[in-house]
Amino acid sequence: MEEIMYDLIILGGGPAGLTAALYGARAKLKTLVIESKIEGGQITNTTDVENYPGIDMINGAELGAKMKKQVVEFGAEFVYDEVVEAELKEEVKKIKTKEKEYEAKAVIIATGADPRKIGCPGEEEYAGKGISYCATCDAAFYEGLEVYVVGGGDSAIDEALFITKFAKKVHIIHRRDALRASQTLQKRAFDNDKIDFIWDSTVKEIKGDMTAKELVLENLKTGEVKSITSDEPFGIFVFIGYVPNTKLFEGQIEMEKGYIKTDEEMHTNLDGVFAAGDLRIKTVRQVVTAASDGAIAAVNAEKYIAEKEGKLYEGFKENK
Repeated sequence: MEEIMYDLIILGGGPAGLTAALYGARAKLKTLVIESKIEGGQITNTTDVENYPGIDMINGAELGAKMKKQVVEFGAEFVYDEVVEAELKEEVKKIKTKEKEYEAKAVIIATGADPRKIGCPGEEEYAGKGISYCATCDAAFYEGLEVYVVGGGDSAIDEALFITKFAKKVHIIHRRDALRASQTLQKRAFDNDKIDFIWDSTVKEIKGDMTAKELVLENLKTGEVKSITSDEPFGIFVFIGYVPNTKLFEGQIEMEKGYIKTDEEMHTNLDGVFAAGDLRIKTVRQVVTAASDGAIAAVNAEKYIAEKEGKLYEGFKENK
């Protein structure tokens, strides 16, 4: 199988990967983006994105498509394929997909992290249609309505508190009879009149028509099954953790609980290998922070390549 050499290969076509590709292509690097599913990553599951600077509101899939179009217009290549092997420790990085093999001087890993799913019937069907995994993205759509939050850790309680700025009432569904969140967050939640708790329960099924309209819960102690319905739309926010897409890089890249360790310049522990977006150890995972990571990673990849080739690195220029 013939190997194709690139200056920069970016693994993942979400906001982090596409921003990195934009900066790489504008820097005249021979740039390739490899995406296994659809451009845009997780934002394609968001019906309306209204917190991206300069854009009033846009469908998530449309934003992903616009990002890809801009990247390709600047000269980056984009392929849909699945990476099955990555050799990153040597100076020349080797990426093997189901279809081809590639080589690169530098690699940016931007394969993202997926929200951990409940795994119940109806969840996939109503994702983005009443079910959300991002309060910052979608809480405002439930102004004056009731919301159900699934989870009991720090992220679930923190997000539930945020949602109270918009929702009429927030019901936290937790599979245990005590929260796992920090004591500080717990106190804030217990003291908030807008929050109540449904203990010892899991979501058994989600039903609806065009949107989610019925929530079926099971009490794990009593076995009782009950349905929650409403004449008004209601939101279901799921915060039970994330699963970073980094398994392929285990044994090469330093990680913590599956998340890749980087410095502020997006360097990993391997020379010429950078990471950007939700798979990094970080506290905020938003479209805009992913884009920021991608830009920083690409600028530093350009610098790395220039120094390896003995060229003077002049820094990224806006007129490139």
